[in-house]
Amino acid sequence: MKECKNTCDLNTCFLCNNCLPEWKPAVAASRKNFEVKKGEQIFKEGDLATGIYFIYKGTVKVHKRWDNEKDLIIRFAKTGDMLGHLGMGKDRVFPVTATAIEPVVVCYMDMDFFESSLKVNTGFTYKLMHFFADELQESEKRMRNLAHMSVKARIAQAFLALKEKFGANDQGEIGVEITQQDISSYAGVSYETLFKVNQELKRLKIIEIQGKSIFVKQQESLLQIVKEDNQ
Repeated sequence: MKECKNTCDLNTCFLCNNCLPEWKPAVAASRKNFEVKKGEQIFKEGDLATGIYFIYKGTVKVHKRWDNEKDLIIRFAKTGDMLGHLGMGKDRVFPVTATAIEPVVVCYMDMDFFESSLKVNTGFTYKLMHFFADELQESEKRMRNLAHMSVKARIAQAFLALKEKFGANDQGEIGVEITQQDISSYAGVSYETLFKVNQELKRLKIIEIQGKSIFVKQQESLLQIVKEDNQ
């Protein structure tokens, strides 16, 4: 990562949107902004957690080593989202890796300042509590899906989750470019399995894929695949 100056506008990230206005000068004085190249790691699993990151621009995948050294993508993070909070435990070690999937700018704050922010900004602390609760529920749901859902349903759910996270235009194009390998890691299936299921979904005109662009043509059909699997 390469440090860059005077990038953050103090209005984009999760902290700046929820802290006291009087606290923003302290944020401006304490932050550091970094440019991250596509494919570059912001932090990796096992690193000492010295601070918290907020995404000012770009998209990041958060992933973890899985069976046979494979990667499982836990979530995707976009502009305004927070990274590194899982390192706030007593061990102060990152349990996941964060990698840029496009050029990214992040805002970094060391852990001492971030914890001071929590003590001063009760509104932010309240929002963070809800954020952790939502993330825990989503994590438990994903683990349950990996254990019980069919591969076809997991892939359908992955497309639905991407559309919900990044939105889509009038043509159904999801608002992020992503590789097929990352989709397979997100769905928890092999690349070969993803390819076979995608061929079927494309044949049925449920989705369309053009390079790294994904078009959801029949969202109701994806929802039905997930629903039938849960019955």
